[in-house]
Amino acid sequence: QVHLQESGGGLVQPGVSLKLSCALSGTDVTIYSMSWSRQVPGKERELVASTATTGNTYLSDSVKDRVNISRDAGKNTVHLDMNDLHSEDTAVYYCSADAYRQYRFNYWGQGTQVTVSS
Repeated sequence: QVHLQESGGGLVQPGVSLKLSCALSGTDVTIYSMSWSRQVPGKERELVASTATTGNTYLSDSVKDRVNISRDAGKNTVHLDMNDLHSEDTAVYYCSADAYRQYRFNYWGQGTQVTVSS
């Protein structure tokens, strides 16, 4: 069984920084990439950032100047550092992993709410 657990969300003021973390648990799992997406009610889920085991990294054009994604490979943990948060960053942030355990699948966490408001 593969499980993703996000942490680090909350209510923050505009302009501050926030770090989200996601830990993948499970045995005999091969990870190809880990990603962060976000979703606002009524809108489609948006890919924010992704990091592959190969070292390739993707950052959405909408946030690339303010975010960084990093991964602790030995701990199967991925982090999303967000700076200078705007109210438009308010969303539920989801962690996902493209991984293989018996079969290849894109696993998702439950999400963590980030609210940017003064």
